[in-house]
Amino acid sequence: MTKGKILTGKVIAAKSPKTLTVLVETVYRYPKYGKVMRRRKKYLVHDEKGVAINRTVKIRETRPISK
Repeated sequence: MTKGKILTGKVIAAKSPKTLTVLVETVYRYPKYGKVMRRRKKYLVHDEKGVAINRTVKIRETRPISK
């Protein structure tokens, strides 16, 4: 059993050696009017494998880890 949310997003930047910027887009319906809306959020994620830009990836939430 995994803890934390699993999100799917698109890699939009890989400027740091082991860090990616992933754009996660969620689609939801506005409660009052029913209009379909998009919400976008950027996450900085750790990357050991060197994933290319524009790839779709799954990211998982973890507990805080101190270096």
